[in-house]
Amino acid sequence: MKMASIKGVIFDYGGTIDSRGVHWSEIIWDGYQFAGVNVTKEQFRECYVFAERELARTLHILPHHNFHDLLVIKMNIEMDYLVEQGLMTKETAKQAAPIVAKYCYDQARECIEEARPTIEALYDKYPLVLVSNFYGNVESVLADFDLRRYFKEIVESAVVGVRKPDPKIFALGVEALGLQPEEVLVIGDSYKKDIVPAETIGCQVAWIKGKGWTADEDAVNHPAIVKKLDEVLNVAF
Repeated sequence: MKMASIKGVIFDYGGTIDSRGVHWSEIIWDGYQFAGVNVTKEQFRECYVFAERELARTLHILPHHNFHDLLVIKMNIEMDYLVEQGLMTKETAKQAAPIVAKYCYDQARECIEEARPTIEALYDKYPLVLVSNFYGNVESVLADFDLRRYFKEIVESAVVGVRKPDPKIFALGVEALGLQPEEVLVIGDSYKKDIVPAETIGCQVAWIKGKGWTADEDAVNHPAIVKKLDEVLNVAF
């Protein structure tokens, strides 16, 4: 699969650059196992959803928080939920939350360093823009991981007031590049939140397909699937 007339690239962030296409719930679940948290996968998924909704509802994440800060806040919310459900003691939650946060942060850093050569290769040839659903602190996250310098512009949902899967957020990314949609390659890990909306406005796509949130998405096939981020270089150059 060779892309035609690419002049710029839009990257998703979470899941695409920092987890090899694997949904972040799976990374956090691994962290629970690492920390010895004794809950079922179903109980974990419930607390994961609760925390995501709480973070969307209440301003817990501030612009200066890096990814480790974010993870500590998120793990505390998840563990507090498990305590309230009678699934964990307060003492166990206090001990486990920082262990899970550090595990996940270390996993993200490892994935980012693995992705860096590909990002740099694309950066050397194309202007890059980041389009992300995030909490208002993605600039701090990128700075901590030394990623900010690669991106011409950042289009973050909490800042621009548009969230994926709304195609308008990708249109903002295309506008930031100063290109036509058909000249832009969008690289993302979510079929519903990245690939579908990007194609809707006419962008070319590369889907880093890892373990998703639902079995339905895992079952989807698409001609633009790549197993690893560095495979994008085979189609973009």
